[in-house]
Amino acid sequence: MFQRFLIPLGALSVIAIGLVASTSGSADQMAERLALQSEQALAEADLPTIEARFANRFGHPSRHPVLSGGEDLDEDARLKAAQTVAGVAGVGGISWIDGTVNAESGERQFEPLHCQEDVDGLLRVRTIRFEEASAALVPASRLLVNEVATALRPCLGAIIAITGHTDRSGSEPDNIALSMDRARAVREALVRRGIPREGLRARGVGSSEPIPGLTAEDPANRRIEFRVIQMKPLQPTPVDTPGPR
Repeated sequence: MFQRFLIPLGALSVIAIGLVASTSGSADQMAERLALQSEQALAEADLPTIEARFANRFGHPSRHPVLSGGEDLDEDARLKAAQTVAGVAGVGGISWIDGTVNAESGERQFEPLHCQEDVDGLLRVRTIRFEEASAALVPASRLLVNEVATALRPCLGAIIAITGHTDRSGSEPDNIALSMDRARAVREALVRRGIPREGLRARGVGSSEPIPGLTAEDPANRRIEFRVIQMKPLQPTPVDTPGPR
């Protein structure tokens, strides 16, 4: 009996590894393309000393580059560099390694850092899990929630949506209630880790929003998703206000 299941299980493992590798590979290609196009754009703008790194703090590929190499430039030149990179198709928000600048509007603002990519990177190959038919986190997921809280801290001043999902097993009213309970459990876990409650929004959608490409019955739909919603940033005090560097 064991031998009969050995090959299918092995095949499933290969498929899972292949899916992760495919996702990672396409993200790496995206980051490499954006880095090359940004390098070319900066050279054409006579700013060859600026480097755009398309990766978040965890090293995962990101559309939001961190610029470096502008220490000797004045603020107008640094703003020009940020706007040049922002002009590359597919590039998201721009930040400097020693500060932030809003390249899209041409006005310097101090917005929450790009936490969405950080959280997505943490959850790319791991999932927040719960006890069966329960909103209680399993021990391993408590450690993952610790990492999520660390990634979300720079986002203070934004609204963070926490959405619980289930598969289609059981009745949909029960699924909605369970997904809501789990989203609330994650919200409370984040509050205990220092994330302000007023910035967190929990909701449960049951099985109504399956992962693209999966049927609603697939257990892989059981998940928690985070969405960092950019709102008006908190106004920093003169003491807290960083310089454009």
